[in-house]
Amino acid sequence: MESENVLVGVIGGSGLYHLDNLTFIKTVNIETPWGYPSSPISICSLPSGARVAFLARHGKHHNLSPSAVPARANIAALKRLGVRAVLAFSAVGSLREEIAPGHFAIPTQIIDRTKGVRPASFFEGTTIVAHAAFGDPFSLKLVKWLETEVEKSLKEHGGGAVLHKDKCIICMEGPQFSTRAESIMYRSWGADLINMSVLPEAKLAREAELAYALIATATDYDSWRPHSETVTASQVLQTLQANANHSRHVAASILEDLHLAAVQGDLLSEEEGSMSFSIMPKSANQKDEDVKKLAYILPQYFTAAN
Repeated sequence: MESENVLVGVIGGSGLYHLDNLTFIKTVNIETPWGYPSSPISICSLPSGARVAFLARHGKHHNLSPSAVPARANIAALKRLGVRAVLAFSAVGSLREEIAPGHFAIPTQIIDRTKGVRPASFFEGTTIVAHAAFGDPFSLKLVKWLETEVEKSLKEHGGGAVLHKDKCIICMEGPQFSTRAESIMYRSWGADLINMSVLPEAKLAREAELAYALIATATDYDSWRPHSETVTASQVLQTLQANANHSRHVAASILEDLHLAAVQGDLLSEEEGSMSFSIMPKSANQKDEDVKKLAYILPQYFTAAN
């Protein structure tokens, strides 16, 4: 499939299944070497005519649990469309009193508590090895840009939503929520937020050389607060709709400027070429089918001639 010349891709989390204030153009359902994405991807037009891709992480009807999300297909399909910057949204639990339900946060660090059941690398199962740098798991230039723009958007929108910056998110396997003991332990580790979706999404975006950042919306206080009820799905759903409305406003407010910043290029300079230092030297038993597979996301490093 040919690139759609879409520079910005949006991944919607729980409660965020579409975007407002965009002109729908078409949907595409791309079969990648890692299968089909969670849902057909909507190609939409901004007022300027620039295109944006939108993907519902859990499917259009929330039919995929976090462990079952085909993250490799999602990231590969976005890359195939020409996307270079991914703006991901996610509902999260708060591990800090000051991050109240309804507040927003943009994390800069991740703690991995998934259990190895989710394929976390495009190189998994191939004869080619790569070790992507992941010390800063989010694209810091993109994060800094978003901090200013999201904060401005939330103030304009009203409703009391606050943005918290430079936070650490822990990604658990789920689908069950945390025990009280786990929730308290995560706080002692320095985690501020918890969700079930940021990994392996962020790792795969790094391997695909895509700028990636997460806008997190708090729905609950997880299970750490003494003398409080533990988090339940019904409690989360009560906050999801309001958070989704705020998220749609934020996306509508910033996507045009994000596209312009992406066109200018410096916002995306961190990731470009980063995998050239991560791929191990060619081995004697490197299979042609693996080279072809990886060329789907990294054509500059893998070609049919290799």
